Amino acid sequence: MTQILHKIKAHLYSNALTNDPDDFIARVNSERSLNVKDICESATARGGADISADAMEHAVNLWLKEMGYRLCDGFSINTGWFMASTHIKGVFNSPDETFNPEKHTVLFEFQQGLQLRRELQSVQIEIMGIADSSLGIAQVTDIKTGSVNDIITPNRNLRISGHKLKIAGDNDSNGVYFVNHDSQERTKVDASDVVINNPAELMIVVPALAAGTYRLEVTTQFSGSSTPLKEPRSAMFDKYLTVR
Repeated sequence: MTQILHKIKAHLYSNALTNDPDDFIARVNSERSLNVKDICESATARGGADISADAMEHAVNLWLKEMGYRLCDGFSINTGWFMASTHIKGVFNSPDETFNPEKHTVLFEFQQGLQLRRELQSVQIEIMGIADSSLGIAQVTDIKTGSVNDIITPNRNLRISGHKLKIAGDNDSNGVYFVNHDSQERTKVDASDVVINNPAELMIVVPALAAGTYRLEVTTQFSGSSTPLKEPRSAMFDKYLTVR
């Protein structure tokens, strides 16, 4: 019998991508996002490392920098824990067509490796029931690139699909936000840049964000009835979005 070493808690949310009212998806209740420093400190605190957290962090950052460099040379990476590879996205309309940044993009794809899959055998999932708030973000689509839940383009349209997303109510905190992963700086989308405002779909113009990684957040008092909620509620998208 496999020993249970980890427990993941998740709530159920209405599946906004189907028409079945009894169809739900599970979202992990993530406590917070860990960076390289957090992981290294955890490893030394648990006794799983024979070097200091600072030394480990330095080595890991050097390794990650070199991995990124080699990926940019077109190499594939297989660590056993994950695999990474470089891909070109976009259609070439003739054998003589060259790479055009206006219609073609280079991206990196990551997949879980065999060792990480083995770790899943020691994970127990606990479903905590239906989430208290039915507000939820199911999918984000960058209109310029067609990227789903990944790349976003500043000053271009972004489609946000989900449930009870409509921005409503008079609280100043209502709106769409991009939260920078590193600095935690919050950038609010101007109200005039919310071009479609429906319960199941928002269409916004992405602000002039700097390159980096972001989380998407929607805050609203929309209740689904004529009476708005007394207090705003928020939903944070469970995937990271990247501005290149």
